[in-house]
Amino acid sequence: MFAFGEPESVLDRRELAQYFEIWHNGRWYEPPLPMGKLTQTFNMSPYHRSAIALKVNLLVSQQVSSRWLDSDTFERWALDFTQMGNGYLEWVPNLAGRLARLRHCPAVHTRAGVEEDVYWFVNGPLGDMHKFERGRIFQLQQPDVAQEVYGMPEWLAALQSGLLSENATLFRRRYYLNGAHAGFLLYLSEPLADMKTADAIKDKLSQAKGVGNFKNLFVHIPKGKKDGIQIMPIADVTAKDEFTSVKNISRDDLLAGHRTPPQLIGVIPQNTAGFGKISETRDAYYETEIVPIARRMLRVNAWVGGAALAFADYVCTDGSIIRQVGDGFQKLPNRNQG
Repeated sequence: MFAFGEPESVLDRRELAQYFEIWHNGRWYEPPLPMGKLTQTFNMSPYHRSAIALKVNLLVSQQVSSRWLDSDTFERWALDFTQMGNGYLEWVPNLAGRLARLRHCPAVHTRAGVEEDVYWFVNGPLGDMHKFERGRIFQLQQPDVAQEVYGMPEWLAALQSGLLSENATLFRRRYYLNGAHAGFLLYLSEPLADMKTADAIKDKLSQAKGVGNFKNLFVHIPKGKKDGIQIMPIADVTAKDEFTSVKNISRDDLLAGHRTPPQLIGVIPQNTAGFGKISETRDAYYETEIVPIARRMLRVNAWVGGAALAFADYVCTDGSIIRQVGDGFQKLPNRNQG
């Protein structure tokens, strides 16, 4: 019998499938989903991480830094908002009590307090705890239909598909790391083969497993018969586990959950026609997905009472411009046409 250490999933798929009731400990409300586990799903699938990165990159590319909100802080805030469903910024005052700068507060450690407009920084059940002054934290959330204390990420409906994709990859790794991915029974019925020969064959087969496998084995039994040694396959390396099908279906679910065109994250088309012009797809994606996110993020300006956040003009392929106007956006036609 052969044994080896198995690759493990970043989390048990059942832990995030349950939706818990919001409860509090007298100081802060606990999130409906464990934030630590939610951060681990960031790397569950390349399609998921790429879809999140695409949104963040487009937002960062258009953000105009200010003295209150720099590019690094904005990027971390945007990443938290798109992955965790919540983004937090801390008001850092100057000596006069006015805003000196906005500082990112990690969503994984930030909790909404029972007291109105009060937030806590909680680093694990036994870690550091810090109570922010009232009104010092700005929370941007993706609304949830079950409660209004915390946001829930929009992609959550595709969570199971992402974990399925991860588990399919892990299964495939185990299949190959085992060294017996083309598994077989070695049937030895040759009467001239003694126990010493059988033990030697067993030893050589064990050495062919794991790292350095795919080794050939030479067996010489004088006056042996044709069927004295038989190989009986019990597994097929040609993906009868439908690995490709599972990966493709889970990929489509994830892209649908993110509403992300496949060509924007490097997915190779499976047909000769391809996906069409990537520039036009990018323009449509920016207008339908990035602009609504940017509009939500501009709410921070009303909270600070100034223009802490602004976005540059986005020039479309046809020459039209998507421009920020106040806390919204307008699409201006190309005046050079016609």
